[in-house]
Amino acid sequence: MSSDNIPWNPKMRQKRTPSDVVVDGIIWLILIAVVLVVMYPLWFVVIASFSDPTAVSTGNVTLWPVGFSLDSYRMILADGRIWRGYLNTIMYSVIGTAVNLLVTIPAAYACSRREFKPRRLIMLFFTFTMFFGGGLIPSYLLIKQLNLLDSMWVFILPGAFGAYNFIIARSFFESSIPEDLRDAARVDGVSYYGFFLRIVLPLSGAILAVIGLYCFVSHWNDYFTGLIYIRSQDKQPLQVVLQNILLANQTDQGSVGMSAAQSQNLGDQIKFGIIIISTLPLLILYPCIQKYFNKGVMIGAVKG
Repeated sequence: MSSDNIPWNPKMRQKRTPSDVVVDGIIWLILIAVVLVVMYPLWFVVIASFSDPTAVSTGNVTLWPVGFSLDSYRMILADGRIWRGYLNTIMYSVIGTAVNLLVTIPAAYACSRREFKPRRLIMLFFTFTMFFGGGLIPSYLLIKQLNLLDSMWVFILPGAFGAYNFIIARSFFESSIPEDLRDAARVDGVSYYGFFLRIVLPLSGAILAVIGLYCFVSHWNDYFTGLIYIRSQDKQPLQVVLQNILLANQTDQGSVGMSAAQSQNLGDQIKFGIIIISTLPLLILYPCIQKYFNKGVMIGAVKG
């Protein structure tokens, strides 16, 4: 029997040489070092937010909390604006992400179809917006003329369409949706709308998760919009509320119910607590869709 006729056995592996072991060991050490460099700052923020402020300021906090304390969280959460800011940000993020997907996904699918003749011209217009913008003052005047000042829609409508997300989704549809599916659907009498709704969308869970995460994170971290366009305190997003609390604490204004001495002692710890409070929902959300995120990024990057 020739070697070509021998069935392949996945359990059969090439014998490893000492040099292979050394190279693998070096790669593992490098990967571990990179993970530690990336994770330690995050871990330090967590333990510092639960540690005694004096221990943090003197450098005694390294790997574990020292002098466990929840004073910073009590001071932050005692301000009622936190809960209103959380509610506003969740509303802006959820509605904004839904609008982003509703606008971006159909447009990306339409421009992925070869029979759609103007798609290259439309792509040129969309790509142009990635490199050129009007600037702050023209944008402010435009928002004012559209009557979006001090409105929740200023967080949603101006950024409803993202050219970057559009390009990722278009690449996904071009490389991952076989043309044979459209031919089969056409034979069965399925229209473009039916094909998109009943076949394309169920097969696009990965890219929907990727773009949804991108949009949600963008809305959640949107600080500039609330700072420039929102005047009512009850409409401010969480990021602006936390920034106001932090500034008030630094200037000893007592906006979170602290005396000047307490503000001085807990200043750094409050900063760490604010970081945890503002990023906690994203830290919970990301592991839930991580598998879709990895798959969608890889598939969308196959073809540009």
